[in-house]
Amino acid sequence: MNKGKILLGVITAAAAGAIAGILFAPAKGSVTRKKLSRKGNRYTDTVNDTLVEFSDTLSEEYDSIKKSASDIIDKAKEKTSSLTGTKHTK
Repeated sequence: MNKGKILLGVITAAAAGAIAGILFAPAKGSVTRKKLSRKGNRYTDTVNDTLVEFSDTLSEEYDSIKKSASDIIDKAKEKTSSLTGTKHTK
């Protein structure tokens, strides 16, 4: 399983548990709605933070792969140039 699926499962289970706990707690409807709203906002913030981290990691990986590919292309051009006797320019 990948990390994204595990994280989504944990967040979903935590949200379901929190909602069930609040719904079965003896409190007025207005109090319960406020609690649900606060918990929902916290989970939304957590999901947003996780998505930002994932996006940053993905961007870093893309840049790394792009640089590696560029390095490989440059080496291939140099090798081709050396075999054909022409000078390689970037």
